[in-house]
Amino acid sequence: MKPGKLIDKRLIKNIDLGIIVSVLCLITVGVIAITSATGIAYGSSFNYIKIQTIAFFLGIISIVIILFFDYNTFGEMDKIIYAVNILLLVAVLVFGKSIKGSKSWMIIGPLSFQPSEIVKIGFILTFAKQLEKKGENLNSFKGLIHLMLYLLPILALILRQPDFGTGLVFVFFTFFMLYAAGLNYKYIIAVTSAGIISIPALWFYYLKPYQKHRILVFLNPELDPLGSGYHVIQSKIAVGSGQFLGKGLFKGTQNNLGFIPERHTDFIFSIIGEEFGLIGSLIVILLFFWLIMRCMYIAKISKDYYGKYITIGIMAMFLFHILENVGMTMGIMPVTGIPLPFISYGGSSLLTNMIAIGIVLNVGMRRQIIRF
Repeated sequence: MKPGKLIDKRLIKNIDLGIIVSVLCLITVGVIAITSATGIAYGSSFNYIKIQTIAFFLGIISIVIILFFDYNTFGEMDKIIYAVNILLLVAVLVFGKSIKGSKSWMIIGPLSFQPSEIVKIGFILTFAKQLEKKGENLNSFKGLIHLMLYLLPILALILRQPDFGTGLVFVFFTFFMLYAAGLNYKYIIAVTSAGIISIPALWFYYLKPYQKHRILVFLNPELDPLGSGYHVIQSKIAVGSGQFLGKGLFKGTQNNLGFIPERHTDFIFSIIGEEFGLIGSLIVILLFFWLIMRCMYIAKISKDYYGKYITIGIMAMFLFHILENVGMTMGIMPVTGIPLPFISYGGSSLLTNMIAIGIVLNVGMRRQIIRF
């Protein structure tokens, strides 16, 4: 590399344009949907769009900065990143603000963010390094226990908030990464069996009454149509009423009359379904599908296992968010407050997702060993 040259042209040519295009399209859809969701209910959508726009430009800056560094730099700093993850989760428990029963927000002046969003990326970067170090010892009992203990403090602190939805995200992408690293099927079967067997114990001795009620309402929203089941019932009405082509932008009745709760965040897909119909919803899902497939492709062609595991972890994180959010708006997944990536309103969520994209682009950009 010539002096003063930060990124070789050969690396720049490797940047995955498919990911960039899909993300930009999804963010555009998000801005349009947020404008529709907030314009009527709050009198003006300007503040919401302003925050989303600021997060977008901060995300662009973050991506550019990330691309300057070889992603293996994160692996060399895994102990520091893991310690920062722990400190952030402890800090939110001590100094955070409780919103809707979950102490998961940090508020500093005019800024508010969820540390768990940042920790998702930090944990993926560090856990990928642990998987790379374990190598063939992954399927030893000692090696697997070490990896589970590595996850345990992070998961315990998140559940302490409590934020069960985010905890599920961590469990999902952790096991996805373990599977990609070659986890033996006997462990997968054992964990799955243990989970099924433990359901009665969890139901009678661990779950609190409101959690049991939420599960029962998920199975049958009509049990509490004006309470816990209200969100899902109104969301399903909105999605169904959009039919094939939708009612048109800003013309959704469920949206404009305020029947859909949290429609600019958790239930943003309900707005898309009502106003853009089946066609619009399918386009959004296809954009997500393309993003997931491009991430899988980059994982496949990455130059080392560390890059592969990072990309798989980020892909799995996106996948869980997509399946859970879209599923809960249609009543086939429980309501957990998981946002839809790049579309739901939320500065910390959008910024974190763009940082994750920057890391994936970094891995893809350096998929070949370039000699200077």
